[in-house]
Amino acid sequence: MSDQPVSEPVRTAVVVGNPKPASRTLSAATHVARELTGAEPDLVVDLATLGAQVLDHGSARVAELVGLVGRADLVIVASPTYKGTYTGLLKVFLDRFAGGTGLRGLAVPLLLGAGPQHALASELTLRPVLTELGATVPGRGLFILDTQYEEPAAYDPWLEEVRPLVRALLQAVA
Repeated sequence: MSDQPVSEPVRTAVVVGNPKPASRTLSAATHVARELTGAEPDLVVDLATLGAQVLDHGSARVAELVGLVGRADLVIVASPTYKGTYTGLLKVFLDRFAGGTGLRGLAVPLLLGAGPQHALASELTLRPVLTELGATVPGRGLFILDTQYEEPAAYDPWLEEVRPLVRALLQAVA
């Protein structure tokens, strides 16, 4: 994530709630953004790099990021799976969208996990939050085994299903 202000409208954003900066989760989320849009994301928010600012409701930088993410046409919201759900770091950031700021565009819930027993977590835990915040979730949420995040084939079945929906919806708002 750049420390420079973003002056252009954000069409595609990636938000990563992994407590480790530059994580496998970040790599997976940017891969999904590129595959869905054919371009690099306009904004990447690696929450781990914000440190305690995420907890500071007076942080101008976090408020700016919330506004940019909220207005994005497509947001990939990604987290590792801990105890069958997304991280507290991501929860704290998403809590900023309550109270009318919301998400206006499409959102893709993406979770990475250590085992297939977590495969429904993106549908059961992250998708409902994103829709409650106002986003439209095209298709089902995406779960990737963290041992397969570098393998394009791990994403292919989901991408074949969801990519046409995302592209059609993005084209409609262009």
